[in-house]
Amino acid sequence: MSWLSRLAERQMQKARLTGDLQGLAGEGKPLPDRPGDAFISPGEAIGFRIMAEAGVLPEEIVLKKAAARLRESLALEVDAVRRKAIQTELAQVEMRQAMAEEARRRFLRD
Repeated sequence: MSWLSRLAERQMQKARLTGDLQGLAGEGKPLPDRPGDAFISPGEAIGFRIMAEAGVLPEEIVLKKAAARLRESLALEVDAVRRKAIQTELAQVEMRQAMAEEARRRFLRD
């Protein structure tokens, strides 16, 4: 166990003993199912969760939601011209999403 893990364990034990971990939102309830968190590091998941709880979403998440909406529209669209326009917009949104993800990875790496 690393020194950082030992420090974290001590801090959690101290908080447990002083009662700082009682009465928190969601206490006694199962953890929410977040299958998307399985594909990102725990540190990134925590950062995303903190931002979401503060009402701020990273650009890549906003773009991911936009891409999902476009995919839904594409699945329902029957007009060939409109489908082509949606496909073009979807490709642009997906490219911007990939760029935002890469920028975050580089920022965290450096």
